[in-house]
Amino acid sequence: MSAEGFVTQNGYRTYYRVAGDLTSRRAPLVLLHGGPGLPHGYFEPLAALADERAVVFYDQLGCGRSDHPADDSLWTFDTFVSELDAVVAHLELERFSLLGHSWGGWLALEWRLRQPRPALAGLVLASTCASLPAFGRMTRALKVTLPRETQDALDRHEAAGTTDDPEYDAASFAYIRTFMVRADPIPEFLLAAAAQKNGHIADVMQGPEWNVNGRIAEWDVTARLGEIDVPTLVTSGRFDEMTPWVVEPLVAGIRGAEWVVFDASAHVAHVEEPDRYVTVVRDFLRRVDDR
Repeated sequence: MSAEGFVTQNGYRTYYRVAGDLTSRRAPLVLLHGGPGLPHGYFEPLAALADERAVVFYDQLGCGRSDHPADDSLWTFDTFVSELDAVVAHLELERFSLLGHSWGGWLALEWRLRQPRPALAGLVLASTCASLPAFGRMTRALKVTLPRETQDALDRHEAAGTTDDPEYDAASFAYIRTFMVRADPIPEFLLAAAAQKNGHIADVMQGPEWNVNGRIAEWDVTARLGEIDVPTLVTSGRFDEMTPWVVEPLVAGIRGAEWVVFDASAHVAHVEEPDRYVTVVRDFLRRVDDR
């Protein structure tokens, strides 16, 4: 069973797709993709969960099949929190779990912390953290492990504002293949999503991966993690840019949080170890349902 459509929020359309049955006794799982600006297609392996619960995919505003407004004032947490509320309301989700990957994890935390959300059954925080300043320090430390010529190319083009240069793309790809995705070959569905990414949103909100200087650069909810009062699963990869140094405070701060590390993965464990990832998430969500 599958359904798709659009939700209208503040005059803009957000595309969604539901795999599975929304009337199942098991709580639906809503997926928050990364980026910001990376469409939902790279979540394809998680559709396997739809055999027992609805899985809700959607393209956040500005990417994929959703509207692409040319208004930089929109690229704030407020926009994406409101959009998630609109999707939940449109689908009449009375109880559901959230899985937020990377930026999607930041969004999930921000959404949950803004006000009590009794509809939230469980939370999966995938390759994410609770502090952008800490994340920026970590990625800068990872960058200096790259070959000197790669670092120089990144620095030179960022200083010159020529990040659209092929040399910069090649240097960025070296970081991606080391700390983001090590699967060889990279699956076509992930390449297709990456090709459709609206990188401008990430530039405005975050900035370069190793030079976090965007609009949300000071975002840090570490001190508020004790307010998260739903069952929480944290996942990360052994080679992830989200290293234990930034993930551990997230786990320590959320009471009862579970942490699973995927030893053959970098930043996209659901892509690199899909069978194990689906099994881990499925087992967690079943336990949430049974509470």
